[in-house]
Amino acid sequence: MEYTQLGRSGLKVSRLVLGTMNFGPVTDESDSHAIMDAAHDAGLNFFDTANVYGWGENKGRTEEIIGSWFAKGGGRRDRTVLATKVYGDMGGWPNEGRLSALNIRRAAEASLKRLRTDHIDLYQFHHVDRNTPWDEIWQAVDVLVQQGKVVYAGSSNFAGWHIAKASEAARRRGSLGLVSEQCLYNLIERRAELEVIPAAQDYGLGVIPWSPLHGGLLGGAIRKEREGGAGRSGTGRSADALKNAAQRDQIQAYEDLCAKHGHEPGEVALAWLLTRPGVTGPIVGPRTGEQLASALRAVELELGGEFLAGLDEIFPATGPAPEAFAW
Repeated sequence: MEYTQLGRSGLKVSRLVLGTMNFGPVTDESDSHAIMDAAHDAGLNFFDTANVYGWGENKGRTEEIIGSWFAKGGGRRDRTVLATKVYGDMGGWPNEGRLSALNIRRAAEASLKRLRTDHIDLYQFHHVDRNTPWDEIWQAVDVLVQQGKVVYAGSSNFAGWHIAKASEAARRRGSLGLVSEQCLYNLIERRAELEVIPAAQDYGLGVIPWSPLHGGLLGGAIRKEREGGAGRSGTGRSADALKNAAQRDQIQAYEDLCAKHGHEPGEVALAWLLTRPGVTGPIVGPRTGEQLASALRAVELELGGEFLAGLDEIFPATGPAPEAFAW
């Protein structure tokens, strides 16, 4: 496994991030534990979750599964850089969601209890809260840092100007501020290149892309459809996208290019992200051990200049702002 620094911080993390959103809703506790053990065996040390994972009446269940895995001992917690998130509503009562100082305090304590740990390595704001001033947010985070309950803070789903505003507010307070941004970024969805990634680079944030396969579209969706094993790509936005002739032609061209070079589409999509400036590592959310093994192979995959140029031709880059939309 390769490692890199998380943004401008001194924290060293693996180039792949283990996403745990499927733990509970899709993958049972036993299999989830096995996947986390396999991730450690492969040298993957960066795990991502959120307080709302488990969804619906089972919000918090994913954190509980990770907590029961930590409780097995064997150095599992010490070997893990643990990232979770705060923002989503955890109940129907006021102040059980968003980024008020009160909710940040309560949510952190609840996550620590479910995770069976005394600290969160990376506490991420799952979404921007337009109603809470940054001085209040950072005051709450600073207290958690002083208490030893949080080490670093990160953002998720922020616009470039949100990153700038949060970072400048932290700077005024003398706080470390954000060290990472988790955003939607993949070959199909490249709008983050306009302003989010440039802002993250300028402020020293590591970029952590989520949905690197765009809901399965970049994982060989048409081939799997033809073979009768579409999986995630056979439902939801992926299935809708394949009904669009232009998008289907784009995905077919992608799969043809991968086949020409003898590469698996899903592994290419991950390997491409690892070539992108500012990217710490994409989040992979395996439902099975084989899916984890496939993701790990992407770290070793080297994409040549001709191949990268072919990908840009199929999925054109937006380029940074303002050049992308101005003279």
